[in-house]
Amino acid sequence: MDNETKHLFDDPKNVKRILWFLYISCALLFALDFVIHRHVAHSWENLWGFYPIYGFVGCSILVFVATWMRTFLMRPEDYYDKDENTDIDVKESPVLTKKQIKDEQLTKLGTYDVDA
Repeated sequence: MDNETKHLFDDPKNVKRILWFLYISCALLFALDFVIHRHVAHSWENLWGFYPIYGFVGCSILVFVATWMRTFLMRPEDYYDKDENTDIDVKESPVLTKKQIKDEQLTKLGTYDVDA
């Protein structure tokens, strides 16, 4: 465990520094919004806070549409495991658990999947 490399975000000081950098950047951009003249194409772009509101509404719409799409795109948890026992001769052993079926299929293939 002593040989583990330490990454940038492992140190809480670095996380705080990055958060402070983001806070200062947001404050600076907010202040510059009052100073910099923008060349706008539509009058509503001159409204104060137009772009943050526009971005928030756009992200909210994306979340709601994704939630709605989940209702018809989502599949059951065992969607890809349904036809697992098609390669196995069921007459040899009529009662097999899912683990036994999977082990038998992997043995026929000659490899085992290892998830690290």
